[in-house]
Amino acid sequence: MAVWIQAQQLQGDALHQMQSLYGQHFPIEVRHYLSQWIEGQLWDVIDLENPQEEFKAKRLLDSLIQELQNKAEHQVGEDGFLLKIKLGHYASQLKSTYDRCPLELVRCIKHILYTEQRLVREATNSSSPVGGMMDSMSQKYQQINQAFEELRLMTQDTENDLRKLQHNQEYFIIQYQESLRIQAQLSSLTTLPPADRQLREPALLSKRATVEAWLTREANTLQKYRLDLAEKHQKTLQLLRKQQTIILDDELIQWKRRQQLSWWVLLYLLCEKLAETIWQNRQQIRRAEHLRQQLPIPGPIEELLNELNSTITDIISALVTSTFIIEKHLPATVRLLVGGKLNVHMNPPQVKATIISEQQAKALLKNENTRNDSSGEILNNNCVMEYHQTTGTLSAHFRNMSLKRIKRSDRRGAESVTEEKFTILFESQFSVGGNELVFQVKTLSLPVVVIVHGSQDNNATATVLWDNAFAEPGRVPFLVPDKVLWPQLCDAINMKYKAEVQSNRGLSEENLVFLAQKAFSISSNNPDDYRNMTMTWSQFNRESLPGRNFTFWQWFDGVMELTKKHLKPHWNDGAILGFVNKQQAQDMLMSKPNGTFLLRFSDSEIGGITIAWVAENPNKAGERMVWNLMPYTTKDFSIRSLADRISDLNHLLFLYPDRPKDEVFSKYYTPPLCKQPSVCTGCSSCGWLFSVSCGRSDSMLDTDGDFDLDDTMDVARHVEELLRRPVESQWGGQQS
Repeated sequence: MAVWIQAQQLQGDALHQMQSLYGQHFPIEVRHYLSQWIEGQLWDVIDLENPQEEFKAKRLLDSLIQELQNKAEHQVGEDGFLLKIKLGHYASQLKSTYDRCPLELVRCIKHILYTEQRLVREATNSSSPVGGMMDSMSQKYQQINQAFEELRLMTQDTENDLRKLQHNQEYFIIQYQESLRIQAQLSSLTTLPPADRQLREPALLSKRATVEAWLTREANTLQKYRLDLAEKHQKTLQLLRKQQTIILDDELIQWKRRQQLSWWVLLYLLCEKLAETIWQNRQQIRRAEHLRQQLPIPGPIEELLNELNSTITDIISALVTSTFIIEKHLPATVRLLVGGKLNVHMNPPQVKATIISEQQAKALLKNENTRNDSSGEILNNNCVMEYHQTTGTLSAHFRNMSLKRIKRSDRRGAESVTEEKFTILFESQFSVGGNELVFQVKTLSLPVVVIVHGSQDNNATATVLWDNAFAEPGRVPFLVPDKVLWPQLCDAINMKYKAEVQSNRGLSEENLVFLAQKAFSISSNNPDDYRNMTMTWSQFNRESLPGRNFTFWQWFDGVMELTKKHLKPHWNDGAILGFVNKQQAQDMLMSKPNGTFLLRFSDSEIGGITIAWVAENPNKAGERMVWNLMPYTTKDFSIRSLADRISDLNHLLFLYPDRPKDEVFSKYYTPPLCKQPSVCTGCSSCGWLFSVSCGRSDSMLDTDGDFDLDDTMDVARHVEELLRRPVESQWGGQQS
């Protein structure tokens, strides 16, 4: 399968890495429009270190430029004119850049292809659930591209037919003018003497009969050409409508629901291609109508053209209204995906934002009169759309929009303020085709929850996540199921985790089993035992977990926030196991040498991570045990990083299962300010000290997880004893 098809479906960091490969040195548009040609060349056979290979590189450069020029020449219609100029510019730019150093072009393209292949290979790892999804997506987009190629050929065919029709009609008009001239000559014979008239009239009558016979035949031929062209346009519009349904009703809706997957580039290219094809066909239909008006011939063609005009206008209307989207929610960015292709920027539209309630959104979708209805006041809620010439995009950025006032409705049952949903309504008016077509457009944001304090943020996020993940397409705002299958929830939280942490490393099957055990209070390690289980909204974020004062979501959200802010590189490196309970950690560590440790998320504290390690039991000779530090939180890591804290703890030797800790964490250590370590002997900022530097405000060994006063005093006495020992032998890999 073509690498470019798969590369366009990369997500998150991988997509950003792919995009960063391109720029002025090699525009991404060249990669897109010449993807098959580029992947079909033998770049690897050229030895970049051999100057004698330069002639091969020069030949490839010349071929690339020729392909670009050919691609430019095949662009038709008014919109094709802009693309023709752009591709021609790229051809000149690449020739200017690489003409004297063609081997550099080969080096550039080899690097691009190698990196794309690596990113695709990593993303389609067979052990990853994303792999199967990308395979199916690749097949889908291959089908879409095949349909576009079919549409291109059909549009080119009708363009050729239209030109032929125009040529024949122009010749018909010339002959018609000739018949009028002959008729005028016959009329003028009446002024001549009878002898002269009899001499000239037979030739003129014969000529008139010949021309009129030709005109009759040609009129029938022109009528047939027109009908054939109209039938071809009907078939093109049928396929065009089908293709538009796939892109707008399937892909665009999926993107709106899963914006964090970063399908933006691919979706934008698909919509641009769709707009270009639609506009080319509209221009052809208008030219066919102009030819009909120029030379009216009785027949069904007028009705057929009216029908085609109506159909293409409906298609354009659906395209414009559907591609008016919210690209980004914070801060809000509204974009018309096809604004550049349809030249909407020639009359820059203004976008207005209004906050409305769930009930008002329902009324809006029912086309009930909701004019001037709102549920609050938004400051800086008007913005003019800007055209970005380099990218050809049209967008409005609400950088300073803020909510001044909100009007809440009566809540239902157990619903809290963080479960009340609003939405931002964005409205505008677009003129297409020189004010010939005017469209009123509206789009609703994803549901928003209005909060007044940061402490409400995680509960509000839960409401939005549940809605985004489980709302059915086309649902009545903002109905969602009260319960979902556990695998569905796994997909949602895994997607959310990867998006928030901005990592390609998602939640493994073992991680999800751990979360299922926490959610359902079941100890089974078999993933199949959870496949048919359901989780209700109440279990997700209303009811506290057994023995805790927080919900499942609040705990998981705390893990995400901590990882996003302080642990991302370590999570990406695989240094954090994270989703492991205390008993599992003990079982894993007891079979390892003293000083082996692992990092797991705290069960007892929101947004905490603890270090568990195996060492000797100081109270019982010859017995080993697993120790746990009190959890570190964001507050702790804002003072000193995880890597530095691990460096400080000399008794931590190997990251589970057997990696020396410096091998894993040294690249993240903060360079020391001085060569000799200093010993803190009990400063007020340390509390209990287990290392050669300060930075932990409340470090305490956690052997049981739940502390009482007696446990705490035992630990305190043990620490006091340790502090009397020399620093070098204090930990020595024995115990903590």
